[in-house]
Order: sequence, then C-alpha cells, then structure tokens
Amino acid sequence: LKQKRAYDILSGLVGSEMCIRDSCNNDLFDSDKKFKSNSGWPSFSEAFNTNSLSYIQDNSYGMIRTEVRCKNCDSHLGHVFDDGPKPSFKRYCINSVAINFKKK
Repeated sequence: LKQKRAYDILSGLVGSEMCIRDSCNNDLFDSDKKFKSNSGWPSFSEAFNTNSLSYIQDNSYGMIRTEVRCKNCDSHLGHVFDDGPKPSFKRYCINSVAINFKKK
C-alpha cells in the first residue's frame, strides 16, 4: 500500500487528497502542493483551504509538535512541521491510509 501511495503522490496526477472516511470525503490537500520530503510520508506544503484541517498541540513522546486532524470528522491525519518549502515553510506529513486521491 505504501509503495502504491508514494507512486500516486509523485506521479504528477492532478486532483486532491480527501479524508478516507466514507461519511466525510473532506478535501484536505491539493495535488499541486505535494512535494518529496524524503520523510517516508506523503508531504504537502499547505492545506486545501483554511476550513480543511484542525490543529492540536501534541506533546507525546517527549516532543512538541502539531497534530493535524480533518476538521470535518476529527480523524487524525498526521503532523505539520515548519521545515517545508517556500513560501509556506510547512511540511504536512500525512499518513497515507488517512487520505484518498480524487482525480480532477
């Protein structure tokens, strides 16, 4: 599954990544904001829009980081870090099983 998702993300397909929950299908990230971060996780530089995600401080495992959740259904998606590409400098590291690609 991870290999397939990595291929989809870097293949140049145009679309959006949606929340995987059938009852939700909230648009989370646009495909033109995907980038290769070499982190092993699908990475995006910004959210689909300001109403797509919610953010929660996560102090687990002795780290301070920001958890990212679907704003519509509150599902855990991953984390966001401040070491991404310009101009946002954001790196959204998202679990590939939490998102589903929707072709435009």
